Amino acid sequence: MKNIVHRIPLDARVARLDRYLADALALSRAKVMEAFEKGEVRVDGRRAKKGDRVAPGSEVTAAIAAESSPPLAQPELPLAVLLEDAAFVVLDKPAGMPTHPLEEDERGTLANALIARYPECAKASDDVRECGFAHRLDVETSGTIVAARSAAAWRALRDRFGAREVGKRYLALVGGAPGEGGEIDIPIAHHPKNSRRMVACATEEDARQLKARPALTRLRVLERLGDFTLVEVEIPTGVTHQIRVHLAAVGAPVAGDALYGGPPVEGLDRQFLHAARLEFVHPASGAKVSTEAPLPGELERVLARLRGP
Repeated sequence: MKNIVHRIPLDARVARLDRYLADALALSRAKVMEAFEKGEVRVDGRRAKKGDRVAPGSEVTAAIAAESSPPLAQPELPLAVLLEDAAFVVLDKPAGMPTHPLEEDERGTLANALIARYPECAKASDDVRECGFAHRLDVETSGTIVAARSAAAWRALRDRFGAREVGKRYLALVGGAPGEGGEIDIPIAHHPKNSRRMVACATEEDARQLKARPALTRLRVLERLGDFTLVEVEIPTGVTHQIRVHLAAVGAPVAGDALYGGPPVEGLDRQFLHAARLEFVHPASGAKVSTEAPLPGELERVLARLRGP
């Protein structure tokens, strides 16, 4: 724990207090937010809120938790770069690799590979373990993912994600026949009895009790393959396991997804879910950025087997 006593200069720029403290004292925004949530930030002896405005001349006292260490750089891990820019880098994440560590000593994640080539990413996000990633993909999901190379770019990208201004398109092979497509608009919450699972809330009461988040999934059928269907999925929102939960909720679980009842497929040892395209506004220039990741070979072979000779 780090105890801080800081006198705000008389010429300090008016801003939100949480952002001021993070910038002025070179602190992690995540740690500053944590201190506010715990009531560990006071201005002139009074408990402060994160949204309070900076008061020049005031004395701020705070107890800030120790900073986390960045992931270990692992240059031996593979890293497929789809697009590189001064502000960000878009990667093609392989299936089976976590996006970033959950524990400080964890290795073998995409973040470990990323900072070996782009060390500046370790300082881009609020939490150094996230290494600038503006979003996450499930461990068994492959495809496009973007990481910022500066704090300004990370904040801009996160704002775009939060405003639902990022285009995220996936390819999924599902069991059954999910009609002709359309929209799935069902709130999603953490499962009340299984921490590994999320749950679609069928009623407003369920959503209220479980504190569900709004989730919207758009679905388009691409190809019917016997007992399976290849679909394109777009998600304006980004709730944990959203595509997997929504597709299972309408009776079309993702193939290979054992957690949500997805049927097995010969030759498939992962869930058939791939982040095929990512579209967003450039955090500096405002230009439209669009990148695509090709379907991995193991998924192409599954489709070829289903299509037959």
